[in-house]
Amino acid sequence: MSGARRGHYLGTEVDETWWRRYRGSGFFARGNGEYWLEDRELCFLRYLTSEPLRIPYDRIRAVKVGTSHAGRWTLGRPIVKVLWQDSGTLLSSGFEFPKGAIGAQEFLQQLAGHLPGRAMPHVGQPGA
Repeated sequence: MSGARRGHYLGTEVDETWWRRYRGSGFFARGNGEYWLEDRELCFLRYLTSEPLRIPYDRIRAVKVGTSHAGRWTLGRPIVKVLWQDSGTLLSSGFEFPKGAIGAQEFLQQLAGHLPGRAMPHVGQPGA
């Protein structure tokens, strides 16, 4: 967990539909915590929990940036949405970072290093 940074997990949507929340493997509860990038997966540990949420890189299909996610609106602050598949279901996990656009762009740059050849959106391009 070296290099962990603070963030906020906003929930995981099913099929990018804000009212359809994914409930599997601890993904239902929102919360503040810390994220880090391992060799094979993105990890996010919410405070007061013992097991991190894990999203394997090989399941990530796309990354987007927006200002609302899973029924939450962030007053214009960017939300990074990681689109991934689990058992054939398209999921979208939303994350918000301290320092707003700067924190989101830092996360996107870190994630890009684990997803070679994938286009990454830039903060300021909602829906990208």
